[in-house]
Amino acid sequence: MSQQPGRTGEPNKAGEFGLIAWIRQHAEPQAQRSSHVVFGIGDDCAGLRFTPGREVLVTTDMLMDGRHFLTSQHTPEQIGRKAMAVNISDIAAMAGVPVAAVVAVALPKNLGKMSASELAHGLERGLESVAGQYGVALVGGDTNAWNGPLVINVTVLGETTDRGPVRRSGARAGDWIFVTGPLGGSLESGRHLEPRPRVPEALALHECVPLRAMIDISDGLAGDLGHILEESGHLGAVLEAAWIPIHEDALMIARSSGRNPLDHALHDGEDFELCFTVTPEDGARLIAQPPAGLELFQVGVITAEPGLRIRTEDGRIAPLEARGFDHLRAAGAGADS
Repeated sequence: MSQQPGRTGEPNKAGEFGLIAWIRQHAEPQAQRSSHVVFGIGDDCAGLRFTPGREVLVTTDMLMDGRHFLTSQHTPEQIGRKAMAVNISDIAAMAGVPVAAVVAVALPKNLGKMSASELAHGLERGLESVAGQYGVALVGGDTNAWNGPLVINVTVLGETTDRGPVRRSGARAGDWIFVTGPLGGSLESGRHLEPRPRVPEALALHECVPLRAMIDISDGLAGDLGHILEESGHLGAVLEAAWIPIHEDALMIARSSGRNPLDHALHDGEDFELCFTVTPEDGARLIAQPPAGLELFQVGVITAEPGLRIRTEDGRIAPLEARGFDHLRAAGAGADS
């Protein structure tokens, strides 16, 4: 989605520049409503104005056909929604406010019954539907076509609130660990294609209590909590098996997967719930009086002793492997971020 809309700027013009003009026509109303956007699509760069005294947040994710989605099974709108949502979720993970996005897409030339233009229009509708929900302006990007599969890369820019960002590195021994919703089964059920970034939840929590550390759950609770432990100085944690909320998708899938529901909840990933830590005092306050409409689940405690462990329902404490997704080790197609 090149910043330059072409010589004529006609939305109905054929080819790349016609597509860019069409995208510009649909993206400009949201951009014009944003106080952060000085100018959007039409120049070599977009112009943004951020709030003095706040930090700029930048995140980017590249999604590929055969790994994160399947164009043979999933609609362009679903793909566009997921591509935008997973990036907005990263802004939520730092208790930030998403502001604007740029999108780069490599469109496949050979799609069978669907033209590259039809695919692009569907992607744009999906991107805009999620961007609009969170006040994100689409301000530019790049478009290409090739003989390979669909690749879409979204970059979202945001800013911190007056309380600053919540990073992965702030956990301390004794902190209580929380998650914002049930986990597991998102891949097999297709829920991973409809992530709901927890931006309002993160902002409400950040306003309510000082959050020590936070991350969104894309690679599974065990894997992503492991990132917090590492970044916070090689701490450890004990998760309580009986406390971990298990999504109904995990319960259903466990009937045929050969894995128990808890295993799905710990390792499946792509739930895009938030995992965060707070002091015991603030944890007790959240349990007694959570922000309006927000369901919270305490799942464990941070420990000074390194290593991730789990207390089973019979009281035994066992090591817990963090089986987060690794692009360079995984084989075959699958959905992950």
